Amino acid sequence: MRITADVCQKRNVEQQVRSFNSAYGKRSPPWPNNRSFVSMETRETTLINQGLEDEMEVWGYRPCLWKMILVGVGAVCSGGLLLLLLYWLPEWGVKATCTLSSLREAHTLLLRTTDDFRQWARAKVHVMLAPGKTPFDSAEHRPTAHLLNEDDHRYHQSLIAEQKEPNGKFYHGQSANIVHYFTFHSIRYYWNEGTQDFEIFKGLEDTKVSCADIHRDHSYGLTAAIRDHRALFFGKNEIDVQVPSLFRLFIKEVLNPFYIFQLFAIVLWAVQGYFHYSLSVLFFSFILIAASLYSIRKQYAILHNLVVAHSMMRVSVCRRSKDVEQVMSTELVPGDVITIPANGMIMPCDAVLIRGTCIVNESMLTGESVPVTKTSLPSSGDDAERIYSTEEHKRHTLFCGSHVIQSRYYGGKLVKVVVVRTGFCTEKGQLVRSILYPKPTNFKLHRDATQFLMCMVVLAVLGFFYAIVVDVILGVSAEAVIYDALNITLIAVPPIIPVALTAGLMHAQRRMKRLGIFCISPQRINISGQLNLVCFDKTGTLTEDCLDLWGVQRAEDGIFLAPDTRISTETSFAACMATCHSLITIEGKLCGDPLDVKVFGATGSILEEATEYQAALYNARISTVVQFPDRSCEFGIVRQFPFSSALQRMSVVVRQLGQNHFDAYLKGAPETVSNLCKRHTVPQNFKETLETYTRQGFRVIALAHHRLDSELPWLQIQSLSREQIETNMDFLGLIVMQNKIKEQTAGVLLDLRQANIRTLMVTGDNMLTAISVARDCGMIRGHEKVIIADAVPPNDRNPAAITWRYSENPLLKSNQTTKINFGLHSEKDPGYHFAVSGQAFNVITEHFSHLVPKFLLRATVFARMTPDQKTQLVQALQSIDYTVGMCGDGANDCGALKKAHSGVSLSDLEASVASPFTSSIPNISCITNLIRQGRAALVTTFCVFKFMSLFSLILFCGVILLYTVVSNFGDWQYLLTDTVMLSLIIFTMSLNPAWKKLSRRTPPTSLMSIPVLCSILFQMLNCLLFQIFTFFLVQQQSWYRTPQEIHCNDSRFSDTCGFNKTEAGVLYIITNYENTSLFYVSAFQYLIVAIVFAKGKPFRQPSYKNWSFVLTCTVLYGFILFIMLNPIPAVDELMEIATVPYDWRITLLIIILAHAVLSFILENLILDALWKFFPTKPSVKWTSNRHAANTTQLAKEFWGLAFLSRMFSHKNRPPKTKYKYLALKLQEEVDWPPAPSTITYAGTTQYHISMPF
Repeated sequence: MRITADVCQKRNVEQQVRSFNSAYGKRSPPWPNNRSFVSMETRETTLINQGLEDEMEVWGYRPCLWKMILVGVGAVCSGGLLLLLLYWLPEWGVKATCTLSSLREAHTLLLRTTDDFRQWARAKVHVMLAPGKTPFDSAEHRPTAHLLNEDDHRYHQSLIAEQKEPNGKFYHGQSANIVHYFTFHSIRYYWNEGTQDFEIFKGLEDTKVSCADIHRDHSYGLTAAIRDHRALFFGKNEIDVQVPSLFRLFIKEVLNPFYIFQLFAIVLWAVQGYFHYSLSVLFFSFILIAASLYSIRKQYAILHNLVVAHSMMRVSVCRRSKDVEQVMSTELVPGDVITIPANGMIMPCDAVLIRGTCIVNESMLTGESVPVTKTSLPSSGDDAERIYSTEEHKRHTLFCGSHVIQSRYYGGKLVKVVVVRTGFCTEKGQLVRSILYPKPTNFKLHRDATQFLMCMVVLAVLGFFYAIVVDVILGVSAEAVIYDALNITLIAVPPIIPVALTAGLMHAQRRMKRLGIFCISPQRINISGQLNLVCFDKTGTLTEDCLDLWGVQRAEDGIFLAPDTRISTETSFAACMATCHSLITIEGKLCGDPLDVKVFGATGSILEEATEYQAALYNARISTVVQFPDRSCEFGIVRQFPFSSALQRMSVVVRQLGQNHFDAYLKGAPETVSNLCKRHTVPQNFKETLETYTRQGFRVIALAHHRLDSELPWLQIQSLSREQIETNMDFLGLIVMQNKIKEQTAGVLLDLRQANIRTLMVTGDNMLTAISVARDCGMIRGHEKVIIADAVPPNDRNPAAITWRYSENPLLKSNQTTKINFGLHSEKDPGYHFAVSGQAFNVITEHFSHLVPKFLLRATVFARMTPDQKTQLVQALQSIDYTVGMCGDGANDCGALKKAHSGVSLSDLEASVASPFTSSIPNISCITNLIRQGRAALVTTFCVFKFMSLFSLILFCGVILLYTVVSNFGDWQYLLTDTVMLSLIIFTMSLNPAWKKLSRRTPPTSLMSIPVLCSILFQMLNCLLFQIFTFFLVQQQSWYRTPQEIHCNDSRFSDTCGFNKTEAGVLYIITNYENTSLFYVSAFQYLIVAIVFAKGKPFRQPSYKNWSFVLTCTVLYGFILFIMLNPIPAVDELMEIATVPYDWRITLLIIILAHAVLSFILENLILDALWKFFPTKPSVKWTSNRHAANTTQLAKEFWGLAFLSRMFSHKNRPPKTKYKYLALKLQEEVDWPPAPSTITYAGTTQYHISMPF
């Protein structure tokens, strides 16, 4: 009825809007009448966020009265189950109550993601009145908006009741526009009449404004009218992560299909008389709900604490009237100008710096704790004409959540920033959204679990009809038929499986926390157990953060001087070392990049903040002053161009005290710096000298200097672009730094290699330095060759080309070739690796797409890679079915860390949104710990899954057999097995710690694999065999009596003899010999399969080290064995156990022991051999002949697999993963890898011999 009222209300609104617009001479909006719903236009669908990660399809719908009436009737008839079904399936809920319409006319939207998961969602369309159609429409010359009076407010309440402006006002006027929007995942989407589509207004970037335009048009602040207008669209500036109430979480959790199914089962069991059992299940369900609520609320609380620091504060805002007023940060909108106090602040939004400089700590976003310097946005020159982008101009942008340590500007003016994005549209807001609304992980385990449950559903259907047939044949009542059919269905489909699958994750997360690894995405723990390739950053990850200065090699007049460890302060070389950096002093301590600190410290210079007096001496606004230790020279830093990963350099403009000109100093990658220098100043042996150092693993930095024209004043210096300053430089020489490898690195890489996990180095450093470090740490072994792929883009005369050269001997003669057999894991093969630079990587991916997969198969070193290229590399590796891990310091690796299946940021923060995992241990040992814990969690998931499956199948088989004698298990029997035993075993089975070392053998990836299915099938047949044997054997005993005979001879039931009813009215005869025998056997079977499935090595510690599991099994074994061999009348009466001879009890014990032995043989001998025959990750060196030979040999060694030899000796099943299949194919390519001194041109696969290098 509420939906119907909303429809009528909206129709009234439409009429009011027509009258409202007609009164001002405005054209009535084309709202359709009831007859215009069905047309070609109503069939429209469109894409929003096209080309982005959260791309969605959208359909428009309007409520339909007759459909809603039918749904209401159906809900009443089904007891509310129809409403639950429509709640679980949003697409059904919308289609069942609405009719299709155009997007513009829609009242409700149906959304579906375009990824592999095709998730559905629904959203309600809202309407508001605004002065403009977009937040950036001018509101200055429109009629003044005013508050509606009381009558007008009631008149328009149905239209804008929910569209309050932040201060509580309602607006309308002559130029009021009707704006349609909806909210999805904390982001508003607004209707665009021009494109006939919904769009997002992210912030100032939407206007495609240039840097110069920001200075000219947006540096004076906003008027109140513009601010209020934009506030309507952007809302409050807050990342609102509300911790939901327990009641709300409880209702949402209870409506989960698992708990609804559980509730139905509890009611059914209670009706059948299983009161104690149903109450115990209800109790444990509440415990599960409480644990789930605690976990969910804790995650919300952690996330809330991450954003609460900047969600509410007072800031100083500059208005266009030149007034500065204090407002709450929640009132900020894009275009506002705020001031940064000298002592800093935590940024409440994304803002671009337009005046002054700031020192910022971005550790919460990047995991990198080193402060960075932010400079003001260029206001003139070529740089100022570029369109502003937060990504391109991040060195001028202060991001939400970052901590501004200090700000500085000279001349008594304020440091100002312009707000560009607010709320969830900020950089941090988007990261928080990715945590609040995570994309489902495409993990095969989850898909297989669903498929297996469907198989169990099929089994349940078969059991359903079996129960009906047996009951009809036995002539039981209709009530009994219904109860039996429903009961067997509940037994076959265990509803607790989804909960059981997450048991290992909780314990793994707790163990990882003790190891210093913090996780904000628990679902990725299982994926971490499947990693088969890990990418590592170099500096700060594989090597130490701090570099030692080995020496310098100056250049004069185009000639290298001898290497030296002393630095003369009388040279431009020393001046460049002392001034070309982004260091700052905080409380008297130097802060900044460790490399800058080391280089600056080598000069012995003194860094001070500039005072007004010093600025007057230099006749320029300077930020810092540098003095040599002997006070011989003093420099004032006038302008800084911070280091850029894309440009691979940084530069400064300085003035020496007493000089009338400015000097530019440049520092960066030697290849980059040499290209910016005059040719005659670069030594002819530059490449040879550089290669000498890099081959030894040194990190080399080049310096350059350029004396600017003395006629250039300070103001003109500020307007010059970076390109104008960093040109025609004089080459000064090289700084040689020694980068030591962390002591844990080599051992961890060796462990990963022995575990058959590939390792890659992805760094921004020099190619030869990276290769040298890769060799030193064992990533590339001594006998393996490295092939460098030098790719150049096409030009007017030649197509794109790749030159293949071998790093061991770059002067290799052209007629000298080396044949390398392809083999990833052959110890006899010398092996090879590809190495490539970031520039060459771009050329290969763009012009040699056919080579990319097989190139990536053996590429190990990626040098001079930008952050975007690192992300592209991770995606390329994932495209050939690698499960990729990424480990870095977080600074330049954020994109790759989030794209990888498991990204680990080395940071001292307990929680960071930079990556799914954060390690407080600053070395790569966290990777082996993560994989070990992931494998243990994954194997635990498989163990619990297999146990749950067998538990249900054992119970299913027992009940099926008992149905034939009109019996079932008793109330307390169910309570003991299905509640006490099941819950204790599931909980304690998951407590096995991870194995201490990584195994070369990998855990299973699929629940539907042959080893897993065979394990379940064989154990099920084994259990069924012994149950059937026991069932028929007890009937052959001389003392045996049928259940009816026992029932009729019992004085309690003499008056109901023949009616198959007990005193409680339950349609089962519980106390009988079949029930007693099957109860004892099945109870022991549960424990036997639990022990058999609870495997340890090579992924988990042995089960005997899991004292809680051992104690649980011992107590349960002891209790059941005790009541079986030493019957206690009170216990037998409570458990409804029939009195049987002692000889039969011994017989049952023998049957149980035989079953245990056979189960052990099946799982640990035959099935282990089957596991080896069907490896989860077959070696890529397999061929058809080898496979056949291996099969025959294996069949000879294991008698139980002889039939496999015939089945598989003539058939080789190729690997399913792309990279393994590609590895097999490459064995047939005789011209791969390319021989030395060959060139591959784009558009051909032929190799052309080049001239000798």
